[in-house]
Amino acid sequence: MTAVALADRDRRLLLRLLELPTAGRLETGPDAAPPRLREAQNAYADAAAELGFAAVHHAPPPPQALERAGVPLAVREAAADHPGLLDAEPSLVLRLGPPRPRAATVMFNVHLDTVAGWEPPRFDGADVYGRGAADATGPAVALLAGVRAALHRDPAIGTAAGTGVLIQAVAGEEGGAMGAFGTRPLVEQGFVGRLNLFCEPTGMRYLPRSTAAMTARVRVAGHDAVDDRPGEGHNATVLLGFLAQYLAARLPARAGGGERMCVGGLHTGARHNRVYGTGELLLNLPYTDTGAGHRLGAAVESVLDEGLAEFSARFAGTPAFALTAADARTVTRLDWLKRGLPTLDCTDPWMHRLLGEDAGLHRWPADEPAFTCDAIWMDGVDGAAAAVLGPGDLAGNNAHADGEFASVGDLEDFAGAVARVLTAFARDHRADAPHSPGHTNTKEGGIHRGSP
Repeated sequence: MTAVALADRDRRLLLRLLELPTAGRLETGPDAAPPRLREAQNAYADAAAELGFAAVHHAPPPPQALERAGVPLAVREAAADHPGLLDAEPSLVLRLGPPRPRAATVMFNVHLDTVAGWEPPRFDGADVYGRGAADATGPAVALLAGVRAALHRDPAIGTAAGTGVLIQAVAGEEGGAMGAFGTRPLVEQGFVGRLNLFCEPTGMRYLPRSTAAMTARVRVAGHDAVDDRPGEGHNATVLLGFLAQYLAARLPARAGGGERMCVGGLHTGARHNRVYGTGELLLNLPYTDTGAGHRLGAAVESVLDEGLAEFSARFAGTPAFALTAADARTVTRLDWLKRGLPTLDCTDPWMHRLLGEDAGLHRWPADEPAFTCDAIWMDGVDGAAAAVLGPGDLAGNNAHADGEFASVGDLEDFAGAVARVLTAFARDHRADAPHSPGHTNTKEGGIHRGSP
């Protein structure tokens, strides 16, 4: 695997970007300073301009984007609490050269937002440290180095007759936003290519799949009681504790294999001498395809209904819990905090040949679980293949935690992979150009910068 060395300007750009706090509101909470995402995106655009890139879009989506199916409830609530959330978290699209047909275009997606917890960036000669070094500011900078190398090898890239290159530098990837106001609107506006690579740590193996997840909340809304008269209140602790065990025992088999299901937070209260009538239980439910997601959602609803019936039957004769048993269905409610997200499974043989045989990349093992990222929004996009590719490993590089780092060697390997992919795509497109269907991306031509 041929690496591309990062230049001094690349390292300076990376350290500059890591200095900027870019964690969004979903990560930092209501009282934090606004993220400096626009500033980071402007710095990135300035560096890309040295290669010939121009900004064709730099703006947040309209508020209506948050009213659509699949937008997590946490995103909607955060936007309602902070009307300026979208304006503070725009997304940037860069294009190299004139508009090209989708069939002649490669798109790279990188996210410049990070999780909360900024720390001063540093470079020790081998590794770069700072929030976002691995996920995904470091890969974003290495991407530019890879494009620079590809331009040296094939000057036709980025010309009117050659391969077009798009870069989506998005917000709204972290914090559970799931790309709802970052990547999704850009894809729907047509900022995509024939090949679309999402830059996330994969150990330099290309991953043609991306899972999704649902979050279910089981809430009890009854009334409290004092410890001297426990039977006069609804005991949310006992009810939710029972439902947690019931769901954990029954749901995996009912859902057709739910070994990665997470029965998560359960909260009612902290005092020993109080019957708490309210509380909630959270379930995180990953799935690999849309059909599995539908089946899993239906299974949660049916198993929960059975669990409530079992609780009522078991505790009806126990004085302390008889009221809770009688009212279990009335005081219990299921909400979906996140549901209806698509998944990605790209089986396009052309992409697998290009990335594997032509660009020399290894494929993510079929028996190794995939993960969730913004690549899900490429599901069903016409004339477009997509995969996830990036240097490093989320756990191995302390991503999302103090001490996050990226190996310069890994970043240089990624830059080399980008150069090989672009030059391989350009060769392939030239060979097939007389027979190409010429699927033109008509939505991608206009410039939209948004207010600073």
